[in-house]
Amino acid sequence: MATRETVFPANPHALFEQHGYSPAIRSGSLLFVSGQVGAREDGSPEPDLKKQVHLAFENLRKILEAAGCSFEDVMDVTTFHIDAEASLPHLIEAKQKAFPQKPYPNLTAVGVTWLAGFQFEIKVIARIPGA
Repeated sequence: MATRETVFPANPHALFEQHGYSPAIRSGSLLFVSGQVGAREDGSPEPDLKKQVHLAFENLRKILEAAGCSFEDVMDVTTFHIDAEASLPHLIEAKQKAFPQKPYPNLTAVGVTWLAGFQFEIKVIARIPGA
C-alpha cells in the first residue's frame, strides 16, 4: 500500500497553515497538488488578475520542484475561474509558458462563484520521475 507524504515548497505562503491543508501529497509515483492561487507570501490575493494567474503558476512551480517534478511531469490540470472570460487569456499565456510543447497535459476549466477572495485557482496531478 502506498504511503502519503506531504510536500511543502521552500517559503510557503501563509494559506496552508491558516486553512490547515497540505500543498501536495506524494503517494507512490504520483503527486497530487492542492489548488494553487495567486497568493502573496502573507496569503493575501494578488489584486491584478494577470499577475494573480501567473503567481498561481509560480506557486505551483515551487511545489512541483519541492517534489522533484517540473511542469513536464504534469498529466492533469484543473483550473477554476470566477470570471472565465477575463481570466482565460491570462491562463492561456501562463499555460503556454509552463507547457510550451507537446505532449500537453489534459485540461479542465471550471467556472465557479467563490474562491475565497481569489479569481483563479489551478490544481494538478503529476507523475514523479523515477518513482
